[in-house]
Amino acid sequence: MKLFTRLYDLSLKWAAHRHASYYLGGLSFAESSFFPIPPDVMLAPMTLAKPHKGIGYALLTTIASVLGGLFGYLVGYFAYELVEPVIIRFGYLEHFQMAQQWFEEWGFWIVLIAGFSPIPYKVFTIAAGTLSLFLPVFLLASLIGRGSRFFLVAGLIIWGGERFERKLRQYVEWLGWFMVALIIAAVIYWQ
Repeated sequence: MKLFTRLYDLSLKWAAHRHASYYLGGLSFAESSFFPIPPDVMLAPMTLAKPHKGIGYALLTTIASVLGGLFGYLVGYFAYELVEPVIIRFGYLEHFQMAQQWFEEWGFWIVLIAGFSPIPYKVFTIAAGTLSLFLPVFLLASLIGRGSRFFLVAGLIIWGGERFERKLRQYVEWLGWFMVALIIAAVIYWQ
């Protein structure tokens, strides 16, 4: 059994619940600052079940995720010493140090890339706070990155239906890294 299969199945169960929108918002907020499961696992089946609400679900996911990212930023800014042991315990220290280095080089672009990609976004939200990245820049990059990702997921599910959701689940990791590579290539090209 795969590591996240049980959590994925739990997310699917939540997606069918009558309070699923609240769960989606909570999951989106939590994932941006500390929780390991991305909100896509609820967004996709909820959109599949109610395609007419898919854009609204994507908007909810984006707003809650950016607010969660702001929470992560504030944790990094005000209380990094308190969360550092947790970062180390869950094996994110190397990612965190890499994120700090990338912030010094890329700033806005690294937040945008992290927001869109399967890279642990929470690492970048906390790192942005510890490095005091200009908050409006952080929020704008988060809004663009997270919004692009979640509206793309909802849009593809609306367009492709159940067949597409099965394919998305099968190839989600590959597609995510492919998009990261494209964005990095674009940033390098523009630099």
